[in-house]
Amino acid sequence: MNRTLAALALAGALTVTLTGCVESNRTDSSRGDEAKIACPVAVDESFTGTVRLGYQDIPNGDLIVKDSGLLQTCLPKATITWSKFASGATVIQAFGANSIDLGLLGSAAVARAISAPLNLDVKTVWIHDVIGSAESLAVKDPAITSVAGLKGKKIAVPFASTSHYSLLAALTAAGIERDVTLVNLQPDAILGAWRDSGVDAAFVWDPTLSELLKNGHTVTTAAETAKAGKPTFDLEGARAEFVAANPKVLAVWTAVQNWAVQQISADPQGAATRIAAQLGIAVEEVRKQLAGYVYLDAATQAGQPYLGKQLGTDLQGSAQFLLSQGEIQGLAAPEKYAGAVYADAASTVSAK
Repeated sequence: MNRTLAALALAGALTVTLTGCVESNRTDSSRGDEAKIACPVAVDESFTGTVRLGYQDIPNGDLIVKDSGLLQTCLPKATITWSKFASGATVIQAFGANSIDLGLLGSAAVARAISAPLNLDVKTVWIHDVIGSAESLAVKDPAITSVAGLKGKKIAVPFASTSHYSLLAALTAAGIERDVTLVNLQPDAILGAWRDSGVDAAFVWDPTLSELLKNGHTVTTAAETAKAGKPTFDLEGARAEFVAANPKVLAVWTAVQNWAVQQISADPQGAATRIAAQLGIAVEEVRKQLAGYVYLDAATQAGQPYLGKQLGTDLQGSAQFLLSQGEIQGLAAPEKYAGAVYADAASTVSAK
């Protein structure tokens, strides 16, 4: 990989200002009362504080919760704010600036946040999805049919993202990690660079991925790198201080996320309709995107392979790989990664 360009790009990613996020409406639902439903758990009127949420345009339960207005319904005396972020790098920055309480970011970004030099005190409180083909390496040239064929090419990817981690794993497996130039671009910028022939390939997620594949093709996916021992997840991070101070709020937040996952399974058309309203795309397009992820309910998440010991091990493994690639400065203590997983809320919800 071209280390000079990569280092400069990474520096830019980690110094991005909070103008990179967009604060949305201050209630959960952007479609008004017609999108709202009754709270699926006991309403909690005891919390009168503020919950600052960071979200991304990724098709999972977070957008269903936002569209339905459930948090405001279940926490009627709370002030709920939603801020949109482009990628995990900007969510990390928001946590570092104490500008959000909870935020969606990928497992590679969580591992980076915990590790040196950032050393942020964040917890993983929920697994939004297990990433499969929804994140893929798209290539322009039809003659390139494998990762190895990208030797000498420019590849765009949002740094500090799960796509970045999966790309590094794929390049390493192909033996060309030092023979390509990585360009740090946010998804919208990737689309522009692709159109202007500024890059030859890109590892990214939808909706950008679908646009690239209109005149490109896939050579590998996050599902393939997961099979090779490098799984990735979209996670909900939270400030450790907020978690410690608000376990009841975390339980309500987890309950509505669990409801959203159940909607994806029981009523995929209805779930896709809510997500489509948030993304501004066709419902059928969302249905296709949903197939690229695996969604886990609270009972499954509370078990050993996920919010049990394994996720902490996976985060540590991600950090070790990032260190080997020169993407972080050092590892935290092993217990830091294990301690960054908070399963109490999922366990509470699954027990009801």
